[in-house]
Amino acid sequence: MGFTLIELLIAVAVVSILAAVAYPAYQEQVRKSRRSAAQAVLLDVLSRQKQIFIDARRYANLADLGVALPGDVGRSYDLDVVAVAGTATVPPSFRATLTPKGAQAHDHCGALTIDETATKAPADCW
Repeated sequence: MGFTLIELLIAVAVVSILAAVAYPAYQEQVRKSRRSAAQAVLLDVLSRQKQIFIDARRYANLADLGVALPGDVGRSYDLDVVAVAGTATVPPSFRATLTPKGAQAHDHCGALTIDETATKAPADCW
């Protein structure tokens, strides 16, 4: 009632094939989860910027914004916020960018951005 070597090799081959199919799909789901958390951070940045604009009629840079990246987002993305002061003819603006790093760098979406008009890029990744 033991296993023969052929039966053991067949079982190992089946498990190997399943792992070869399942692991990349798992990795893609992990990247999507990290991207979703990053998008939530960008929406939080947008919300904070809108409140600052209402209060001070300007947008804040990253140092003044007071956004702390959650651990999972901080390990996977670098945040950059650039605010541009308005002039008589050009209104103030900002752009927040999360640039992927580490394992997240393999995400097909690349850097995620949002601006003062809530324009999100890349559009197909939101």
